[in-house]
Amino acid sequence: MKIDYKETTSDLQTRINIHDAYGAQDIDKWMLDVLPLKQGMTILDVGCGSGKQCFSYLAHLSGKAKITGGDVSESLLEKAKEENLKLGKRVTFQTLDFNKKFPFDDNTFDLASCSFAIYYAEDIPFTIQEMHRILKPGGYLFTTGPMPENKQMFYDIIKEATGKEIPPMPGSSRYASDILGSIKDLFSLVEVHIFENPLIFPSVEPFLDYTRASLSEDRLLWNTFFQTKEDFEMIMSKIANIALKRFDQDGKLVMTKVVGGFLATK
Repeated sequence: MKIDYKETTSDLQTRINIHDAYGAQDIDKWMLDVLPLKQGMTILDVGCGSGKQCFSYLAHLSGKAKITGGDVSESLLEKAKEENLKLGKRVTFQTLDFNKKFPFDDNTFDLASCSFAIYYAEDIPFTIQEMHRILKPGGYLFTTGPMPENKQMFYDIIKEATGKEIPPMPGSSRYASDILGSIKDLFSLVEVHIFENPLIFPSVEPFLDYTRASLSEDRLLWNTFFQTKEDFEMIMSKIANIALKRFDQDGKLVMTKVVGGFLATK
């Protein structure tokens, strides 16, 4: 299944900033609590983006780990390398396409992680097999992604504003089904952890900023909704009207992120 998707640095950062500003829970802390991290580990972060997860591991382990981040986006990798330079190049960043054979030997890593990216794989069993292959016996795979009930308010408002059915999202439509199934097929033990984070917007504007970044970032997934900049702005105007009505009624907007963390042992 080929998915036309390209994450952009600006849209991704907008969404991260909004999560940090309006979320009631800390997903980074949750991930670190779930993961069996130990100093001395060799770690691969697949789809590392601008390096956020790599740097989180580095700080948590006081720099005592060998961490590699890989991504197919050169612009995101460049941002990761800029931050890494400030830290004295303590993480290794390289190009990695998870739709191709990983450039690592068998049994290399103690942990392979993939945060909010695995569901863009063209061939899920192949990508999961590659992650399994490069892990040492007893090593861990950890993935995160949206569950089917993720940010329901966001989709409800868009559906009401446009009168159109929401297109299947690669994450919520594949993560708890195809991806979890492929992990269970290969790994000896699989744990499912759930993280819920209500984003409470005290005004309409930050919700619209999040929506604009989401639709723009995933525009190839929403191509039945808009083709031109004019289409996009018209939809945003309709969404703004519905969001304002809901805000006037409730005095706030609450969008709950529901994330699944799959921790698997080889």
